[in-house]
Amino acid sequence: MENKERYHSALVENDSQLNEIDLGEKMGLSEEETTRIIAQLLSEYKIEYVENRACNYRSAKKLTR
Repeated sequence: MENKERYHSALVENDSQLNEIDLGEKMGLSEEETTRIIAQLLSEYKIEYVENRACNYRSAKKLTR
């Protein structure tokens, strides 16, 4: 779980400079571990898939009412 939070923070700071797999590898994660973390973050609605420069994921916008 620690890696998941670290990856989410790094994804926000990354600002689409590196693709999602390269970002994970830069953090010392394998491609499989990175893919697993992305799947968890997607299922928790913390990130969303968007074709955006190098990285296809971004932090999900929170809905305000």
